[in-house]
Amino acid sequence: MSEIDYTRPLLLGYILKHLLMTDGELADIKDQLGQFAQAEGFAMGTIYTEETETTPAAFEALIAAVNRYEVTTVVIPSRLHFAALAITYDVKDTFERATGARVVIANSNP
Repeated sequence: MSEIDYTRPLLLGYILKHLLMTDGELADIKDQLGQFAQAEGFAMGTIYTEETETTPAAFEALIAAVNRYEVTTVVIPSRLHFAALAITYDVKDTFERATGARVVIANSNP
């Protein structure tokens, strides 16, 4: 990933790796998130990638980073990347309420 442009607001990403089929698809999704950040005027920061065997470590690290850096927006490839984290509640809404950051989908406008 290239250097962060500190003149733009920081955007963090989150991906559930097990929803993707190949490493190539993972790379493509990361590129898509980076392109979204650039098009929408953000500096793409870390894209947290959740591994099945360590769930929810990347999600917890994302929450910590949002709070530490006062990030206002997080991007995900699709709502499924948050929805698949829990069966019983809406992770996106809970995340937004807990952190104050909004969650946007890469192919939508923030």
